[in-house]
Amino acid sequence: MQKVLLSLPDHLADRMKAVIPPGQRSKVLADLLETEVKRREEGLYQCALGVEKDQALSKEMKDWDVTAGDGIDDETW
Repeated sequence: MQKVLLSLPDHLADRMKAVIPPGQRSKVLADLLETEVKRREEGLYQCALGVEKDQALSKEMKDWDVTAGDGIDDETW
């Protein structure tokens, strides 16, 4: 379990304190964040699927694969 510091507008923090008891605030916020994170992850996943299914993009990426072995050595600084 990690502690996270976040900032809320005063009016929202006041409303939260008025309706969510002190012992339940972390769970309520964690549940809300879990829902939002899952929603965003699903959006990213759908975007990735779209990229994989894009035939024109796939062909263009294959065209660029020839540059992978361009002979330029990685520099170590």
